[in-house]
Amino acid sequence: MKYRTIKGVQDILPPDTLLWQHVEATAQEIFALYGFQEIRTPIIEFTELFVRSIGENTDIVEKEMYTFEDRAGRSITLRPEGTASVVRAYIQNHLYNLPAPQKFFYKGPMFRYERPQKGRYRQFHQIGVEAFAVDDPRMDAEIIEMLHLLLDRLGLGNLNTEVNSIGCPNCRPVYRDKLIQYLKDRIDSLCADCQRRYEVNPLRVLDCKVQGCKAAVKDAPRITDFLCNDCKEHFEKFLSYLKALEIPFTINTSMVRGLDYYTRTTFEVTTESLGAQNAVAAGGRYDGLVKEFGGPSTPAIGFAIGMERLITLLKDSKEPPAFCPDVYIVTLGDNAEEKAFGIASALRKGGFSTELSYKGGSLKSQLRRADRLKAKVAIIIGEDELAKGVAVCKRLSDGMQIEVALDEIPKSLEGLLHSPPISVR
Repeated sequence: MKYRTIKGVQDILPPDTLLWQHVEATAQEIFALYGFQEIRTPIIEFTELFVRSIGENTDIVEKEMYTFEDRAGRSITLRPEGTASVVRAYIQNHLYNLPAPQKFFYKGPMFRYERPQKGRYRQFHQIGVEAFAVDDPRMDAEIIEMLHLLLDRLGLGNLNTEVNSIGCPNCRPVYRDKLIQYLKDRIDSLCADCQRRYEVNPLRVLDCKVQGCKAAVKDAPRITDFLCNDCKEHFEKFLSYLKALEIPFTINTSMVRGLDYYTRTTFEVTTESLGAQNAVAAGGRYDGLVKEFGGPSTPAIGFAIGMERLITLLKDSKEPPAFCPDVYIVTLGDNAEEKAFGIASALRKGGFSTELSYKGGSLKSQLRRADRLKAKVAIIIGEDELAKGVAVCKRLSDGMQIEVALDEIPKSLEGLLHSPPISVR
């Protein structure tokens, strides 16, 4: 084979695409219940957008971004995440002038150069939401409720919700100093990445997955013990609203998230089915990002779902859907083929998914193809049927068949598809 996909990307093929469409349609339905509208942003942005929002010293910016110069010499990056682009669009299009809150959802591909593994690709897809202009902790709880409702509607269970507060610019520096003091005597126990993080972003050491680092921070001071009064009150109210909504959760004080823009509430929905990289969805507050980008001071919160991981879980838990046409038209003879072509067009316009028997063949072989496609009804048209102006409609699940006039097929088909099956004794 001369041409293959680039390492870390994949083709998404039927029937998997049906499952993707189901997830996207279900997400759109659930998000609409909470007032979220779709926003579509470009997959390329100026590099500075991500450097400034994600953080210059994060793994994404330092190691993982797909960055290049365009013909005008400008630094362009394929988006590694969705929030920065939505915030940019929010400011550029003056969406802050709309009545609060403004709620958006997005879906599409993201790009990061990292080691491919189960559920993780270099081109991957996310469904995300962002809500602007509300700092009330009820919004934090509603966002998580919406996420739970979506995952429940998709049929997922046995998931864990972890929450934390990482404070704000007023209280986090105090905790940062305490953490640095704690890590100072344990620096030799940290991996090479965390030894570097210790200097530039020590909070990232807390959620490192390397066993030596996890052991080193086991007794580290907890960030929730250093929250200012405002952050502490926000966190306590947030937890009370989760309890009121009957959403089970655990507090994970080591969960700080990997992006610099987060403040206060952070959360993840995790599973043990995907190895070390076990987050299905994650998010939190970023109350300072809009102002940092040049917009007005605007609180905000959101989350993103990793589609590849979610699809993996769904495929592991149940059989993926398959395309099963309503109708398969069996034709015997040239005149029947010509007549079937027009009938297929009429059926499709009437809302019935329809397949033609392009290959022809015997009645038995064509019915066998209809069975393999899991068609619901076979319409059989031969020379004898044409002479009488009828077709035979056969329900393949139980063999029930009726003879109907050619111009009555759509009406008769409706009854055949929805009538109860014949009981066999």
